[in-house]
Amino acid sequence: MKSLRKRRRIQVLIVAAIALLLAVGLIGFGFRDGINLYRSPSQVAETAPDPDEYFQLGGLVKDGSIVNRDGVAFDFVITDGAVELPVSYIGRDPRPDLFSEGQGTIAKGYFRNGRFEAQDLLAKHDETYMPREVVDTLKEAGVYQDPNS
Repeated sequence: MKSLRKRRRIQVLIVAAIALLLAVGLIGFGFRDGINLYRSPSQVAETAPDPDEYFQLGGLVKDGSIVNRDGVAFDFVITDGAVELPVSYIGRDPRPDLFSEGQGTIAKGYFRNGRFEAQDLLAKHDETYMPREVVDTLKEAGVYQDPNS
């Protein structure tokens, strides 16, 4: 009788361990493409990421840097006040309405051959909003100006 209970406990523990490992594996697989690291232009210039690493690049769109290309594609420069990086938007969607020079933005894509290839762009959603990551980056560079002051 005791050995049957002991065997059942061991079986339950084994099944629970397998379920836990399976859950951890599925969560890891789900996050494989879901975690996008944020970097500033200074961080990218300091340590260039792998060409296959998908990440978010944030900063200000440099004044006078937007150059239209065919279709919805265009080029611009993103800066954190210390470093400027050229960006080519190669996504399929039109430019966001509130995307403009001198405004904060986050571009999602890959850094290849000294240029960031953006597949998605996030722009502010009103006149005073700026992504928290961009504000932190600009504060570190000493160039942040509060729009409310």
